Amino acid sequence: MKNILEFFETTTVKFPYKIGFTDINRKSTFSETMDKSKRIASVLSLYGTGKPVAVLIDKNCNCIDAMLGALYAGDFYIVVDVHSPQDRIKNILSTLEDTIIITDSNSIELANTVRSSEPIALYEDAIRYDINENALINIRKNMIDMDTAYILFTSGSTGKPKGTVISHRSLISYVNWITEEFKFDETTSFGSQTPLYFSMSVTDFYSTVKCGCCYNIIPKQHFSFPINLVKYLNEYQINTIYWVPTAISILSNWKVFDVIKPEYLKTVLFAGEVMPTKQLNYWINSLDENITYANLFGPTETTDICTFYVVNREFADDDSLPIGKHCDNCNVFIVKEDGTEAKDGEEGELFVRSTFMADGYYNNSEKTKEAFVQNPLNKAYPERVYKTGDIVKYNDKGELIYISRKDFQIKRSGYRIELGEIEAGANSVEGVKNCACIYDKEEDLLVLIYEGRVKKTETVLAGVMKKVPSYMYPDKVLRIKEMPQNANGKIDRKYLSTNYKKLGG
Repeated sequence: MKNILEFFETTTVKFPYKIGFTDINRKSTFSETMDKSKRIASVLSLYGTGKPVAVLIDKNCNCIDAMLGALYAGDFYIVVDVHSPQDRIKNILSTLEDTIIITDSNSIELANTVRSSEPIALYEDAIRYDINENALINIRKNMIDMDTAYILFTSGSTGKPKGTVISHRSLISYVNWITEEFKFDETTSFGSQTPLYFSMSVTDFYSTVKCGCCYNIIPKQHFSFPINLVKYLNEYQINTIYWVPTAISILSNWKVFDVIKPEYLKTVLFAGEVMPTKQLNYWINSLDENITYANLFGPTETTDICTFYVVNREFADDDSLPIGKHCDNCNVFIVKEDGTEAKDGEEGELFVRSTFMADGYYNNSEKTKEAFVQNPLNKAYPERVYKTGDIVKYNDKGELIYISRKDFQIKRSGYRIELGEIEAGANSVEGVKNCACIYDKEEDLLVLIYEGRVKKTETVLAGVMKKVPSYMYPDKVLRIKEMPQNANGKIDRKYLSTNYKKLGG
């Protein structure tokens, strides 16, 4: 197999009239989606092939048509958040070269504002264009599995977004594993939470493309009204979700299952940040005992994940979930600071070698060389691996344990401090909904910020002090009304780092 579209075509032959994709306004069959995608591709092909296609369309079925249309045109797509600041969009477009923008009537004004000289294709016009089958067939003949399928832009440490380049080969390899491991098929109905410009969306979207599942785009506002969220899950008979822990914790924190429960749920997957065990236990104790829960772990640079752990035992509220073991066709290893491999129980940086790996960062050779490196354990021949920046170790059960991000690990008064350990201690306190620990290097302060009904910060501090040594005690503990979230639904640590004083400090 050379192209991810081969999955889509097999699925469409099997299930032409099955609803494959839904949003609040539309339900699209696989054959309807293919028809619109090919029409869009026929327009895009007029500009040549192998080009970046910036998709400036909100998360809906139209956006999906455009993504697949770019692939049919022999191009690669970049889904752009239409709600992000215009400067960020301009930065993304400036990083790309020879770009085509596809947008719809809702975002055409934005497209015209952020473009420089990029041509614009309007979705509503493109889907009325005649399909040029001969052109699309010829395009496919010249494609190989190493061609780029899409680019996902993540926040760079310099403030400039980094574009992670994912090939058809990486995507096919990852999708083959995830669908086999969790037995997705045409009966699987996903409730999609994550944006299409976020790597987690690859799992449920492309599993749908391969297996004929149903990909239901949950209206974002439902995550502010948890009872409506569960009603939506029941109305659409959703049996599988893959959400960030912050989204999962919303239902736990509001004790929603005391009022209403999802009736069809069979698989609950989560990734993107640490899953607080206390909030997960509420799900496990409240819902059907046959539901599968799994902690998926990995960066955008490994398509979506590289390790996973299916929850198979009980955990106390103050325990941490393992990140488990490597995925099939994906090897991981731990390297210490001296460049040698860590032994059992020793901490080090997680490295990955796999066809899941990205090809690097678009138009950013410096960052690519920093992250995609020669395997330090292999001196015999060239072997490219990815440095994740995650500090991990193996526990006594042979499971990988996540310690923290390398950049979350600080050194203070000669001690190495893992901010994640402080957060785990705070999360174990009854009534704490969410928390984040940040380090103000300028003022040498450890600041713990939390959301929840615990009014006395001393209570939270006492909970932390039970779990960590004295040199890890936070200097400040702040309670805020609501934890800020970034565009992906995760805790916005960058905002907290620069604004914690305004929030109450």
